[in-house]
Amino acid sequence: MRIAVTGSSGLIGTALTTSLLRDGHEVIRLVRRDPRSGPRPDGSTEARWDPRRQWVDLAALDGVEAIAHLAGAGVGDRRWSEAYKREIRDSRVLGTCAIAEAAAALEPRPRVLASGSAIGYYGDTGDRPVDETHPPGEGFLAQVCQDWEEATRPAEEAGVRTVHLRTGLVVSRSGGAWGRLFPIFRAGLGGRLGSGRQFWSYISMADEIAAIRHVMFSAELHGPVNLTAPEPVTNREVTAAMGEVLRRPTLLAVPAPALRLALGDFADDVLGSQRVRPRALLESGFRFRHTDVRDAIRAALADG
Repeated sequence: MRIAVTGSSGLIGTALTTSLLRDGHEVIRLVRRDPRSGPRPDGSTEARWDPRRQWVDLAALDGVEAIAHLAGAGVGDRRWSEAYKREIRDSRVLGTCAIAEAAAALEPRPRVLASGSAIGYYGDTGDRPVDETHPPGEGFLAQVCQDWEEATRPAEEAGVRTVHLRTGLVVSRSGGAWGRLFPIFRAGLGGRLGSGRQFWSYISMADEIAAIRHVMFSAELHGPVNLTAPEPVTNREVTAAMGEVLRRPTLLAVPAPALRLALGDFADDVLGSQRVRPRALLESGFRFRHTDVRDAIRAALADG
């Protein structure tokens, strides 16, 4: 299959592109700089896009059957200033508008647009479990996710099967929120965050990539799909699991005021609780490899 990928140099995009190429798919990486001529060493090719100008090189995407749209500024990469909050939103909404309009303009159109989103859509759910049938929550990230998903409308109206990948916390040593945890816990400085009672809806990297591929190749899936392990765990349970797997003490704790001082508004999302379940994936027959957080942590360590 001929597949275009945005965000191919990011945490999830890198792993997805590697997986697709390994299985013989043709991958076109959408890049913001001038694309290189000819194939890359891994066999993928490059095409230019400019999300801020909402422009995509349509000629380079001729014959594309699927688009995995994963680009967006990292939510946890910097302290949240008002300027960075605008960057978080604009990088998602403007880029998604560009990709959705490109998908609608292509002839023939791609079979599927698998567009990034996040479980931030649900806001703080406390102890209440939620799935794809539940409405959006409140707060900055919840609104960003709503705008992000709405931006796919041109593709949907053109008849392109569109899926919103509501991804949870990906367990990886290479980046994301969990990537910051590993060195802290390895140093014996890990501990619960705030009360530790907040739920974390995690997913292993292997299951994240398998789920995205499942979504792209399963014609019956459309709309929101939660990419999380079947059973969320609390931050206290995550802390215990990290200590057990890494064989390090977990006696320290980071109080909520210290987190707010360090992270600004982002601290409220770290301290918030999201008890999210992957109803759509399970009902479509998807099988998870890592349903225990300890197994997900061990898999991240084995990946190097």
